[in-house]
Amino acid sequence: MKRSLKLVRLLTLIVVVGTLAYAGQEKPVHLSGADCPTTPVLHCPDKDCPPERVINPGPVVELKSRRTYFLDYPCDLKPGEKVTFILSLHGFGSYGNWQRHYFPIMDFVDKYRLVVATPNSPTRSWSATDDEYLQNIVESVVDQIGKENIKAFWLVGHSQGGLTSNRIVRTDFFKQRVDGWLSLSGGRLGGNPGRSPNWGPPRAPGAPTPAPGGATATPPSVSSAMAALREPPAADFSFIFETGQREMDDKGMPETSDWAKKYNCGPRKKPQEIADTKAGYVYDSTRQNPPNPSWGLLPAAGKAQEYVYPDCKDGRVVADVVRLDKGHTEGLEPKVTEELIKLMLLAKGGKIQQMH
Repeated sequence: MKRSLKLVRLLTLIVVVGTLAYAGQEKPVHLSGADCPTTPVLHCPDKDCPPERVINPGPVVELKSRRTYFLDYPCDLKPGEKVTFILSLHGFGSYGNWQRHYFPIMDFVDKYRLVVATPNSPTRSWSATDDEYLQNIVESVVDQIGKENIKAFWLVGHSQGGLTSNRIVRTDFFKQRVDGWLSLSGGRLGGNPGRSPNWGPPRAPGAPTPAPGGATATPPSVSSAMAALREPPAADFSFIFETGQREMDDKGMPETSDWAKKYNCGPRKKPQEIADTKAGYVYDSTRQNPPNPSWGLLPAAGKAQEYVYPDCKDGRVVADVVRLDKGHTEGLEPKVTEELIKLMLLAKGGKIQQMH
């Protein structure tokens, strides 16, 4: 009898210890509709990404509009873990999955604890009709992660996606939430560099030469948007501008920035060199015959120069990055991508956390 009682007590102790051990193992966070494989979903190979993969609009459904998007995050994301949230917008005529590989921040979500939403415009061009869709994506992600766990919220936009970032950061929804904007050849706050005289998509032999600055290569909707956004936004946020050297005229990047002056930053530092031995993933494969270096050639390794305006007030970051011998559409290389992420993480955040 005593032996049986000891056995019962032993079994009970084993069950209790096992239950406590299981309770101490928190399951990773799973964001709705977003599978989390070891390799990000629909990831391109190092080169020659299949066209049908590039144009894929993403597997996650935004429930109100029924439109889809991509959502990349650490598979081991823990409940209550603090993350940086990024909304990444593609350029005119492009696609969400092309944007994921043009600026391949998805490759760094584990290392830097990032959550990246990459939406897709069905018209391949952003307009005010997309704003509710973008807002719904932001609200869905924040609701699932918890606003108290969003260290910072950044907009990233390439080309017309950058112009769209400039537009929406002036709206009530985004100006209350955005801590920073990374413009990938999408306009520079504080003074734009001049454009290369040959900027724009390549033209077939015999086509008329564009006006200086590539004006005829710019869609009318983009030109009107640029005119409307000349005045700086009233919102407070950090700003990083990245561009290809071949997109600019011979004067290159301006040495000063009105956006840096806004935050009393110091004079920009001497450039830091970033060297990449590996090429980016994607390029504009439809515009290589004939090619136009200012628009973009095949992906290639290369170097970049990083210019930082130091000691900005309120913890803001203001910086410019120039990719040498690159145009508008060669996908970013891994080291320059990582350096841009590091700059973003240096900046002050917390707007979403502070919302009531």
